[in-house]
Amino acid sequence: MEYTVAAVDEALGLLVIVASQPGLGVTELARRSGNTKARAFRLLCTLEGRGFVERHGDPAVYKLGHQALLMGVAANEQISLVSRAQRYMRELHDLFNELVQVRVRDGLETVCVALVDSTQDVRVSTHVGRRRPLYAGSSGKVHLAFASEDIRQAVLTSELQRFTPNTLTQRSKLLQELNKVRTQGYATSISEVSLDIKSVAAPVRDSSGEVIATLGLSSPASRTDDKLMKSFVDAVVSRANSLSRDLGAALSAAA
Repeated sequence: MEYTVAAVDEALGLLVIVASQPGLGVTELARRSGNTKARAFRLLCTLEGRGFVERHGDPAVYKLGHQALLMGVAANEQISLVSRAQRYMRELHDLFNELVQVRVRDGLETVCVALVDSTQDVRVSTHVGRRRPLYAGSSGKVHLAFASEDIRQAVLTSELQRFTPNTLTQRSKLLQELNKVRTQGYATSISEVSLDIKSVAAPVRDSSGEVIATLGLSSPASRTDDKLMKSFVDAVVSRANSLSRDLGAALSAAA
């Protein structure tokens, strides 16, 4: 089954050409991309409208726009983050043989950008790219606790879906939980997103002290008692702090 969207594929092809060879006009871009001049112009107008390319001069030539720059910076940060996180993810996996993942915030959701799977027969599973709302689960609550006020308000004023009986959908209780997360520097979740799953997550900071990701560990609740959860917390917080230092966070910001 073919899932490719032709117009998106053509637009991205044009964007790659502009990125690698800035300063070309629409005629040459059409020739190199295999589009008609009219088709190439419409695609370029669409990309320009979203800020991915800019038109300069007369006759017009095209260069990358501000949105492409922002995506490049984000990609560089995430690639660096994932690369540096591998050591600490592997350490946590070797200690506990449970699911370890790094999640970043995208709007009002978190997205898994890296993981190490458990090899146990009964295990928690996910995949890179999987999304969850900010208010549910340990990673989401860390991101939400340290997010800007406008992000917190956007979540608190939205409809909060209940995934399990433990999902925090009452706003007053969610606010109390977020205050607790900010104070203690980590979050736990007991079956908030899926039944029979416990998790711990801690913030990962960059050189500015901003929380850019979470490092988290998830395990089946059936084999995770309070003593083991305490071990999870200590290990995850320690590795998240170390990863933050690797990314340039000051010791006081990462502590």
